Amino acid sequence: MTKQVLPLIEKIPQSILGFLESSSSLWSSSLSKTTQAHARILKSGAQNDGYISAKLIASYSNYNCFNDADLILQSIPDPTVYSFSSLIYALTKAKLFSQSIGVFSRMFTHGLIPDSHVLPNLFKVCAELSAFKAGKQIHCVACVSGLDMDAFVQGSLFHMYMKCGRMGDARKVFDRMSEKDVVTCSALLCGYARKGCLEEVVRILSEMDKSGIEPNIVSWNGILSGFNRSGYHKEAVIMFQKMHHLGFCPDQVTVSSVLPSVGDSENLNMGRQIHGYVIKHGLLKDKCVISAMLDMYGKTGHVYGIIKLFDEFEMMETGVCNAYITGLSRNGLVDKALEMFELFKQQKMELNVVSWTSIIAGCAQNGKDIEALELFREMQVAGVKPNRVTIPSMLPACGNIAALGHGRSTHGFAVRVHLLDDVHVGSALIDMYAKCGRINMSQIVFNMMPTKNLVCWNSLMNGYSMHGKAKEVMSIFESLMRTRSKPDFISFTSLLSACGQVGLTDEGWKYFNMMSEEYGIKPRLEHYSCMVNLLGRAGKLQEAYDLIKEMPFEPDSCVWGALLNSCRLQKNVDLAEIAAQKLFHLEPENPGTYVLLSNIYAAKGMWTEVDSIRNKMESLGLKKNPGCSWIQVKNRVYTLLAGDKSHPQIDQITEKMDEISKEMRKSGHRPNLDFALQDVEEQEQEQMLWGHSEKLAVVFGLLNTPDGTPLQVIKNLRICGDCHAVIKFISSYAGREIFIRDTNRFHHFKDGICSCGDFW
Repeated sequence: MTKQVLPLIEKIPQSILGFLESSSSLWSSSLSKTTQAHARILKSGAQNDGYISAKLIASYSNYNCFNDADLILQSIPDPTVYSFSSLIYALTKAKLFSQSIGVFSRMFTHGLIPDSHVLPNLFKVCAELSAFKAGKQIHCVACVSGLDMDAFVQGSLFHMYMKCGRMGDARKVFDRMSEKDVVTCSALLCGYARKGCLEEVVRILSEMDKSGIEPNIVSWNGILSGFNRSGYHKEAVIMFQKMHHLGFCPDQVTVSSVLPSVGDSENLNMGRQIHGYVIKHGLLKDKCVISAMLDMYGKTGHVYGIIKLFDEFEMMETGVCNAYITGLSRNGLVDKALEMFELFKQQKMELNVVSWTSIIAGCAQNGKDIEALELFREMQVAGVKPNRVTIPSMLPACGNIAALGHGRSTHGFAVRVHLLDDVHVGSALIDMYAKCGRINMSQIVFNMMPTKNLVCWNSLMNGYSMHGKAKEVMSIFESLMRTRSKPDFISFTSLLSACGQVGLTDEGWKYFNMMSEEYGIKPRLEHYSCMVNLLGRAGKLQEAYDLIKEMPFEPDSCVWGALLNSCRLQKNVDLAEIAAQKLFHLEPENPGTYVLLSNIYAAKGMWTEVDSIRNKMESLGLKKNPGCSWIQVKNRVYTLLAGDKSHPQIDQITEKMDEISKEMRKSGHRPNLDFALQDVEEQEQEQMLWGHSEKLAVVFGLLNTPDGTPLQVIKNLRICGDCHAVIKFISSYAGREIFIRDTNRFHHFKDGICSCGDFW
């Protein structure tokens, strides 16, 4: 306190001085007493004293009157570090971090250097704001002032670097710390675990042992949680084994942290051992442990373990029920999952957003697309708000059955609740619009995304590839390269698939070789499958077969299936028989192989061989999967089966087909009987062709939608050549845009032309 203001202070009543000087009285007093004290101080003329002003600043800040506190600070002619520190501390405590940094900036302009009390607050602010650059600058200030060796400053500086993800800087501070404890060491261990740095974790544990610092259960849990959350499952399992070897007893947090990694590693044996430990130590009553156990059994495909464990759990708890539904769905038991979900609803369980998202995702992933859409509607009726996980889980169902109306509604919902900045939501929308035939909308969504990751780029490339737009896919790939992002194996799958759609063999070889030569990505089975398809469709069957023989691993059914389908296109019986024999061995119960080989024989008029294949199918109890198509009319999805005579509108459909057939004949079009594949009379072959499900769906759409309305059809098999020709004619005759998505690609028919250019 300066001598100049002593006479002024003497004029202040002792009660006011006592009020200001007593910290306990200060924090328990009312705001009115603070304003009264402030008034008396102003009256006495002692407001310029730094000590008194600092006390007033602290008092106002205590009641969140930061503007008043700041006005007092600005009125001090020669403020001190203490004056600023009171406001910085209060703002930091109130989580007004940006304002706190602003006050520090003003403090610095006054030529004041923060002390060991201010610096920890500033580093905390930088940590909360992830303001690494500001934190680095303040670190320099600490070094210049010689405070960087202060224990409290070092601790806060260390945690700032940790929170900003700057492990190298954090390690340097850690190495210089004079006082290391288990808390600091645990934080460093957890940080390295999140980065997947197993060797660093082991090294720090060794250093702790040499320094006499023993890791506690929190240390180990941080390590396991760090590895698990970052996807380093193998490392998590290794550290769990090390923990157990060193004699540490895992608790419920440990078990809950490591089991997801055990599941992702598909280490069922380890999971069973942990289950035994859980039983032995009485942890089965912990809901987090049970949820993690169910998750582990689900990921390892042990269905019996899922059901048995759930049945043994004594109480119904939402988190456990969610894990149960997810485990069942993951293993294809979606009907059982739906049954249990209905049971939970009947029992008035408090189903949360995770519950609804789990069952919706399970349905979308297991072919229950219509059920997924209905559940999404029910979810909102129940008052549960979908989140940024629900939307990407539900949108694939819209894409799978081309439910464009539902997809657009979901897009609108995402806009209203401000979810479009999420890359997962954006990627799912890109994929949905592409599968619904609206690739232009996919591009618009992509362009509007504020941030894009590799998944977004891959979704867009895959969408264009699905539509046979190879040039666009290659252009997007070049744009991706300009962002200096590194493509992954999915990126190259889209590229190779796109090249295959239009027969770009040279470009296909270019990207196939680029994978390993420029990006170090070893080709996988799917890449070889794409190349076999590309070469085979381009008529280079022998080259495709040679590539299969040169593969560094055993070809799977996709590779041989690509060759067999190419043989169908090229009518090559010899290689078809080789591919079919491989497929009979790999997938003996797949009727598709027998049907495809039979069709190849039929196309060559080899009816004896056709009969032989069909007899073999009959002896094995195999049946051909019927052709099936879906079309959405007025927000409802209709299913039409090949040759189905039981449809309610079959008479109208047949009448419309006859009309179209007559018009085609007038225009010189004739049915392509090569696709009838039956040894019957020509007239019967024509009737069989008109019974194909995609034709039925298109004609059904013509009858039930207004003129000019685009039609969207999905086919469970590849579209045949005759259907392709007929639908081209219908698009011109009826003046309709028609989108057909088969198992291979999209066909966009307009004005008698198809987007595939008749190459598919």
